[in-house]
Amino acid sequence: MIRTGDQYRDSIRDGRRVWINGERVADVTRHPMFKPIVDIRARIYDMQHEAEFAPVMSYRDDMGGLSSVGMKLPHTQADWHAKRAATDAVLDEVGGIVTRVGDETVGEVWSLFDGREVLDAVDPQFSENVRRHIDRVVRNDPFHVSANTDPKGDRSKRPQDQDPDMLLHVVRETDAGIVVRGAKFETAAAYANQAFTKPTIANWGDAELSDYAVGFICDLGAPNLRFICRTGFATRAPVEDYPLSNRFDEVETLVIYDDVLIPWENVLFYRHTKAATFIRATLHRYSAFAFVQRNLKFADMMIGAALYNAKQTGLERQQAVQEKLAQLACYREGINAHLTAAIATAERSPGGLMMPNQSLLMTGRVFACSQLHEMMHLARELCGGQICVTPDVAAFRDPETGPWLEKYYSVNDEWQAEDRRKLLALARDLLNSDYAGHRLTFQLFAQAPPFAHLAAVYRNFDWDEPLRFVHRAAGLSDRVPGGALPRRREAAE
Repeated sequence: MIRTGDQYRDSIRDGRRVWINGERVADVTRHPMFKPIVDIRARIYDMQHEAEFAPVMSYRDDMGGLSSVGMKLPHTQADWHAKRAATDAVLDEVGGIVTRVGDETVGEVWSLFDGREVLDAVDPQFSENVRRHIDRVVRNDPFHVSANTDPKGDRSKRPQDQDPDMLLHVVRETDAGIVVRGAKFETAAAYANQAFTKPTIANWGDAELSDYAVGFICDLGAPNLRFICRTGFATRAPVEDYPLSNRFDEVETLVIYDDVLIPWENVLFYRHTKAATFIRATLHRYSAFAFVQRNLKFADMMIGAALYNAKQTGLERQQAVQEKLAQLACYREGINAHLTAAIATAERSPGGLMMPNQSLLMTGRVFACSQLHEMMHLARELCGGQICVTPDVAAFRDPETGPWLEKYYSVNDEWQAEDRRKLLALARDLLNSDYAGHRLTFQLFAQAPPFAHLAAVYRNFDWDEPLRFVHRAAGLSDRVPGGALPRRREAAE
């Protein structure tokens, strides 16, 4: 059931039309801007087969076959602990942070599983399609990604009042399926197998039906797709100078849907705007966990880089340095606390799944994302100005300049120039490089913009408990709204 890395590579050698930096790509598995991240995804597949990692990354499904922990439907709190452990194992093994590798995106389809009643009201076949695709993901272990954002166009106008292709939409129906046209920005699409493609919530007005309210699973090897990618960070500079940029760049793609046929069995919802709006509102109830866990690992990297720098230069005992390190630790443990508590107080979903406590998960996401830029700046302070002034590796290895750099970058017998250079190179790439800026923006918008993060908190916070407490403390009459004194919501067992 679980694929190998080579099987994954073979699956994306399907003749797809990919461009990057003005170049048509013959093979995404070999192109230097794609190969590093393809190799990491292949490594994740191979880890599932290895004795060291198989127990934490795989399980026996109800048919007795080996399946991926990341793709498993969550029915218990233990399932979430297992998912968290599997993600940690991956990130520790690859030595960096990868976000779009499948486990964070498949959860969006689980939200559709919870919305079966809404989908059944539109067409019972849609909820059956959801069930079948969830089963297919578990059985076949595809690289599953997400398609959220359209090019937008003029957002003050209805999509029908401008170039209709600015938002992806259905142009016609056939016996075989729907034909769609438009474009979507999709991280990792150029080297993934399939994408859950869903609508931007457009200005539908009072319309009950819309050809723009469509969601489906798209085979990324389908005809009439074109992949136009942003220039990658890999190969721009030596890996010794930019170790993260050259290995962990997850390339975004503008995917062009030029009259692409989507078979009916792959259509998950269509036309009904209320169904589309409901799905968007609940989309991240599972996938947010995996994203926030990546923020936790990013915090670990910042703490490690800053603390090592303080130790190299003998500053770790200074109170001002310790206070800044403690701030980073508070940020890290704040994320950890939200994730841990979200599992400990997990809730039963409408579909019977175990979902992380939604209020704790969504507030944890706001905490992690809204403070990330401040924590990065704090880490820069602790690393000092040398991360922006240190010469590149070529200067360290040049016979004329190398001895001087060896002299001035060797701190003591324990910290020689090469280790100092390696640490500063990683810190620069983590905090100061083009890649670092890209990751910061990506973390803010990977699932939704900040206003949507807060909207999710508003929808999921238990407002009744503060009202109940103040109602009683102030001695308000039962005529005041909230006078029923609702009970605190119970955590799922």
